[in-house]
Amino acid sequence: MLSDALLQHIEREFPHAFTPLQHEAAEALSRFVMSGARRPAFLLRGYAGTGKTSLVAALVRTLRAIGRPVCLLAPTGRAAKVFSHFAGEKATTIHRTIYRQRTFNGEDTGFDLGFNKLKDAVFIVDEASMLSIGVELNSPFGTGHLLDDLVSFVYQGTGCRLLLVGDRAQLPPVGEEESPALCADVMSAYGLTVSEANLTEVVRQDEASPVLLAATQLRLAMYTEPDTPPRIASGGPRGQLQFLPGNELIEALVSAYSDMGTDETIVVVPSNKRAIVYNNGIRARIFDREDELTRGDRVMAVRNNYYWPEQWKAGLSKEETARLPFSFIANGDTAEVVRIRNIHEQHGFRFADATLRFPDYDEFEMECRVMLNTLTSEAPALTQEESRQLYENVLADYADIPSRRERMKRLREDPYYNAVQLKYAYAVTCHKAQGGQWARVFVDQGHLGIEPTGLSYLRWLYTAMTRTTDRLYLVNWPESQRETS
Repeated sequence: MLSDALLQHIEREFPHAFTPLQHEAAEALSRFVMSGARRPAFLLRGYAGTGKTSLVAALVRTLRAIGRPVCLLAPTGRAAKVFSHFAGEKATTIHRTIYRQRTFNGEDTGFDLGFNKLKDAVFIVDEASMLSIGVELNSPFGTGHLLDDLVSFVYQGTGCRLLLVGDRAQLPPVGEEESPALCADVMSAYGLTVSEANLTEVVRQDEASPVLLAATQLRLAMYTEPDTPPRIASGGPRGQLQFLPGNELIEALVSAYSDMGTDETIVVVPSNKRAIVYNNGIRARIFDREDELTRGDRVMAVRNNYYWPEQWKAGLSKEETARLPFSFIANGDTAEVVRIRNIHEQHGFRFADATLRFPDYDEFEMECRVMLNTLTSEAPALTQEESRQLYENVLADYADIPSRRERMKRLREDPYYNAVQLKYAYAVTCHKAQGGQWARVFVDQGHLGIEPTGLSYLRWLYTAMTRTTDRLYLVNWPESQRETS
């Protein structure tokens, strides 16, 4: 059978001997790839350390070897970068792949669902736990339902199929109790023939990792004793998991920035308010930065922005514009400030002109106008009232234009109205960190607003802890949550 031959190829590409569950999953994946069922889909669920990543990488190499088209996708730029690293080939964001931008005319910057021209392709989506079935209000993308649009796009293509990969122990999308894209009933409701596999057994070669042991402990507690505070053990041959007193935090961060760089160091916190405290402290005490924004600052976009990529493309040839790695700056994209100039106030807000370098998009650089007010705001982005104020103040500049249509066109083309809203990105919330990985991860649960027990807390902590690839620091960790030897 063709599926048997495919299974043997996957097994050869896999770096270790299969465990029983890994073998079952590989066998099921082989049948899925060769299936002649109507609209086949597969859910590969796996916890940290179960070999899910290695299995997907082996499958990708196998598909390439047999000449089968494969398309690797992830919800965010950082997640796509991580996926590209372990899969061994380029992954892109879901939005960039399935949507196409309407011609920019100053009024309509929306994105329509594109057309899938591939045949017999396997679409593999990593970090599928982040995908929501909820509608994004005022979304410029397709129907506003990302999962709906993803399914529609994939199955436009003749013989195409969808593999969703994720970890159900991680945080579900905001407003959801479970991750819908990893639920067979939800995906079957799309008219898909759904197969699934669950990797729950931690592989032997990773058992020495204290981070993995702690993550496994948290995951098991979710289903056995979620109301009991978890007790975590530190250790590891290279100090992979450490409890860090507050008075040693600065020294540890300095060391991490020196050893790994700012792009491979992150602080994960429970709230925007806590992130502001950390970001301000890091900038002042470690980098000695007093100005609102300076060269070298790490920042994060906190609202989608479509205007500046269009400005970058203006006047360039089709070949030159092909170098642009994204059609919009996405909420959550991180960047480094390369140059900053022309800091000024206008329309009741503070702005600057900046050159931003995007590390998750091959270090691509773009010039744009940025808003400074959002850097230290406790709100996720401009509030509704602030957005209304900006709208009215910018529109007032065009009050002398008789035509309302022309006034609105000028508003939508205004660089102040389209300024990129930023926050500092040295410390981020767990939802912002989800899907990414960093060498050094500092987790401060602070005051979560909830008791340090229960399913929501355990998922938060599990997601935060599993962001690291090298070393994890638990900051100011309470004695009641430490395992004593």
